[in-house]
Amino acid sequence: MRTMIGLAAALAASLALSSGALAQDKPKLAFVVNAASDFWKLAEAGVKKAQGELPNYELEFKYPAQGTAALQNALMDDLVAAGTDAIMISSADPKNSIDAFNRIAAQVPLFTTDSDATDSDRIAYLGSSNTLAGVQAGEEMVKAMNGQPGKCMGFVGFLGADNAIERIAGFKQAIEGKGIELVDVRGDDVDFTRARTNVDDVLVANPDVNCMVGFYSYNPPKIYEALQAAGKLGQITVVAFDEDPVTLGAVREGSFASTVVQQPFEWGYQGMKLMAAYLEGDKSGVPADELIIVPTKVINKDNVDAFEADLKAKING
Repeated sequence: MRTMIGLAAALAASLALSSGALAQDKPKLAFVVNAASDFWKLAEAGVKKAQGELPNYELEFKYPAQGTAALQNALMDDLVAAGTDAIMISSADPKNSIDAFNRIAAQVPLFTTDSDATDSDRIAYLGSSNTLAGVQAGEEMVKAMNGQPGKCMGFVGFLGADNAIERIAGFKQAIEGKGIELVDVRGDDVDFTRARTNVDDVLVANPDVNCMVGFYSYNPPKIYEALQAAGKLGQITVVAFDEDPVTLGAVREGSFASTVVQQPFEWGYQGMKLMAAYLEGDKSGVPADELIIVPTKVINKDNVDAFEADLKAKING
């Protein structure tokens, strides 16, 4: 009897170790964002949906301690050291991260989203065409100004990031020859206090500015706060980016003309599925130009309610 009990115990221990090993052997996929922002909740929801369809993988959603390239790159090093098998990242500073990206890409498959790093060894970019999104925003500004001359001020997080450069270029392309000028773009390095101060300063120093565009998700809410405090809501035409609740509320009430939204939910969902397939040897999801474009949409008073209902459904799963 003791022999049987001993054998049973040994078998149970063996099964426990075996199941533990299997759990540890699950490939790990990581989605690394550029800064802590509510914008990324949708991408996180997309990763969560993908996890339900990828039970043999362990998916992680990672925020850096601060929105700096150094901390992002250190986070990727930590992930690789911990056994992560593939990474998708929205880089805070692609141009100054090429060496770090190439170091990571030499160890695990590396993909980009939101802001590309075309000069690196990343496998592919999955996200918006930031140039086309900028064009959409510019077209919305032209429509909202309705033939009136405009002096616009732009606000963004990282002036040097590809997504910012491309959105600004697209915006300028769309307003060219339409009597609208983008006077300047103020950067804030994802410092929310500075983002608000930038708008306050413009309202004082540039009274001739009659239109504004917020290029990052948190910029439009800071524009709204500043205009509200100055009693100028509705007096300055605003076109926004992304779907912060304050932004959608401003569109609904008519304080903002419209907002150009991306689909970060799809970045998270499709990104995880893409990396899993790639690890399994299926590289058909990577096109020849290495660009997987998820279209952007314009949200205005006509469709904001339906859009917000869809957002809530996705976040709540």
